[in-house]
Amino acid sequence: MRPINAGARFPRIKEPPSQAGLKGNLEFLMKALVLLTTVAVGAIALAGCETPQQQNAAGGALLGGATGAIIGSAVSHGSAGGALVGGALGAATGAMVGSAATPPGPPPPGYYGPGPYAGPPPHCAHWGYDYNGNRICTAYY
Repeated sequence: MRPINAGARFPRIKEPPSQAGLKGNLEFLMKALVLLTTVAVGAIALAGCETPQQQNAAGGALLGGATGAIIGSAVSHGSAGGALVGGALGAATGAMVGSAATPPGPPPPGYYGPGPYAGPPPHCAHWGYDYNGNRICTAYY
């Protein structure tokens, strides 16, 4: 029996021409799927923001998170951990500042009563309270 030549080179098996570009396409499809999933999750998370306060909190969180990640990366000399910690702290701070900076909305109808040149002021038939606890007239006679 002859010994097997361990140093012999065996010819490489080449991929068929029909599958040569499949690997590159698969990588592109996976990257596109990850990007699409990330965008969809972000859109679903922000879809519930219906009041100005919630919208400002979401915007503040995005801006604060991005700024915090940049500063955290710079302070930690390019460390990913520093960027993550900075992004988390920046997002929390930005959400709080954005929520607190929302101006109050317009007063409810009937809060100030009729205009200044409407004649004598009407008498209030029914008193109510607004969401801040202020007494307002809800019906006139």
